[in-house]
Formats: sequence, structure tokens, C-alpha cells
Amino acid sequence: MTQRQTKSSGGSPRGHEFIEGTLSTPSLQYDLTEEIKQLHQKESWHQETGRSSKTLVKYADLRIVLIAMKAKTRMHDHKTTGRISVQTISGHIRLHLPERIADLPAGNLVALDQCLEHDVEALEESAFLLSIFWPPEAEIERCGTSPAEAK
Repeated sequence: MTQRQTKSSGGSPRGHEFIEGTLSTPSLQYDLTEEIKQLHQKESWHQETGRSSKTLVKYADLRIVLIAMKAKTRMHDHKTTGRISVQTISGHIRLHLPERIADLPAGNLVALDQCLEHDVEALEESAFLLSIFWPPEAEIERCGTSPAEAK
């Protein structure tokens, strides 16, 4: 369940029109337990990849994504032009980094610099928040991508 401060448009918004602009309002609040339950109902949760995600916050310089993963699943080879934090809400995940492994049971958080490759492994059914912070344009490392792929 999401509580948002938005301007009333007078009409009844539906579909994509309702979503557009609501992820960047001045104040956003989420019940993460309810959001995780909803992720477990999505079709993607029942696919072979065993994961579901939802973008909760979407500003020009910040994204916050809630991700649920089934036990013994893995997301391979990720990196971003922004700095990230990963905070485990429930379960137990592990980040495989170039020079170490970050063990993240529920309640743990790790922050990674730009362009740091990592894999995410769910040791048990898990949910975590991925926050991506983009620096000013002049400070963005391209991570070997074209400028169009950077965001």
C-alpha cells in the first residue's frame, strides 16, 4: 500500500496515466511488507528467474527499487553508472564483488561505488531495497557504455 501526496486532477486516473509522475512526488511512503506481498503475486515471481521488482521512487538523481528473489536464484553481472546501496529487508542475500563477497542477512546494508560489477544471490527467499544515486553529469563514470546507456 502506498501513500502519496499528489494534486487532485478531478478525474479518475487509470493505468499508465496514474503511474506517470507519482513516483517523484514531494512525499512518498510505503508499507514494505504489503509491497513484498504484492511482488509475490506478480507473474514474474512465478517465472524461472524467480524474482519480481517494483520501482518505488524515481527522481532524476535517485531510484529506489524493491526486489524479491526466490531462494537459490541469482542475478548475474550487474553494474551501474550511479552509486548504489543494497539493504536486505527479509531473508538472506549475498553480493559477489570482484574482490570479496558481501554477506547480507536481513537488516544489513552495503554501499557500492560507481561501475562496480556485482552478482546478487538469494540464499533464501529474500526482499531487498536497491537505491541508485546518480552524481552530477560531470562526475558520471560511463562504465564502458555509451552516454545513452549510462542511465
